Amino acid sequence: MTTTLRISRDWVYALSFGLFGLALRLWNLDSPKGKIFDEIYYATNAESLLQKGVEIDSESGLAQFIVHPPTGKWLIASGIKLFGNNEFGWRFAAAIVGSISIILMYFTAKKLFNNKLLSVFAASLISLDGLHLVHSRIALLDIFLLFFIQIAVLAFLHSKYWISALTLGLACSVKWSGLYVLIALAFYILILDIRKNRYLGLQFPIREMARRNLLFRFLQFGIFPVFIYIASWFSWFITNTGWDRNYSSNPLFSLWHYHSEILNFHTKLTDSHPYSANPWSWLIQGRPTSFFYETPKSCGGASCSQEILALGTPILWWAATLALLVTIGYWVSKRDWQAEILLVVIGASYLPWFAIQERTMFSFYAIAFEPFLLLTLVYLLSKVPKNQRRIAVIFTAIVLVNFLYFLPIFLGLPITYNSWSDRMWFPSWI
Repeated sequence: MTTTLRISRDWVYALSFGLFGLALRLWNLDSPKGKIFDEIYYATNAESLLQKGVEIDSESGLAQFIVHPPTGKWLIASGIKLFGNNEFGWRFAAAIVGSISIILMYFTAKKLFNNKLLSVFAASLISLDGLHLVHSRIALLDIFLLFFIQIAVLAFLHSKYWISALTLGLACSVKWSGLYVLIALAFYILILDIRKNRYLGLQFPIREMARRNLLFRFLQFGIFPVFIYIASWFSWFITNTGWDRNYSSNPLFSLWHYHSEILNFHTKLTDSHPYSANPWSWLIQGRPTSFFYETPKSCGGASCSQEILALGTPILWWAATLALLVTIGYWVSKRDWQAEILLVVIGASYLPWFAIQERTMFSFYAIAFEPFLLLTLVYLLSKVPKNQRRIAVIFTAIVLVNFLYFLPIFLGLPITYNSWSDRMWFPSWI
């Protein structure tokens, strides 16, 4: 009875935060009107998938060369199917997934720390983050990438490795950057296998270990995710109109050629962009991406501004950046398993971008590891022996005030130009 009650309370807390997040995400979701930022690609592609099964240019009627796999766009298409090809329809799936992401944050913290206060603290932090909110109100792919990574990590924490492999395959089928997490988690599980055998006193030689574990893990985290990824292209296989579909009589060869073209695109994407941001600046929100900006006529002032800025709640991100550094120090000295898994996921999602400095990149890519970055704050609070509740309440209150201050530029509300200018704390935010 006690265990059941505890589980029920966890769901009450988690769902409460999820419903709060859902209300904030669904409110006025059809504003701004029209396709903003990369919705012009992804919402358009989603509608084409729904109608044609593949991405077709509406003007020429010919297949389009698309550089991201289809799963994220199919999820966007699900909202269009339910509510029509309109702003609410193509943003609906992101709002739902973003709300579920908050629930996943609660249960991830619960599994990591087994503490109700810390779980509530974790859910509070992600509920009050601007970057997460903005991604949950626009039809881009990154919130879906994050969603599958979160499920994979939570499944990993419960030793449900097949579910981890499945959802990481789906993450890759949203954006290829999910591959980094797949590889990192696979190697980390191999390391855990070795540690486990040593703990049990099974001192197998390296070859014996490889024979017993490597093949199985390769099947689990190599073959299985590849199968999931290829399956995500099902509509491309069953039509004859997709890009490169008829390159070869063997559709797998055609898909391989298509992917070689995608890889070539990504490796040569070096075009300048006014909002490109080096990964060194991501954590401190050095150059947030403006998804939308207009100067409406009416806002109660002489001149008006309306913007959607992909900005993480500044105080929250700055504190989390410091917490990340301290977490690294804790791991070096203590080797805590909680710090270890957080650093593995953050490192896999973040560090690879430093290897391709010449590529055009944006700070909103950081959404892929944002929950785990915020969990370093929760990890540090877990190390405080006294006044945990007081610290959590005070810090959450500070973050809440900061979040509410920036809320107009998270939601794209019309405000006076002076009010907008006051929120541009640094020239690089403009």
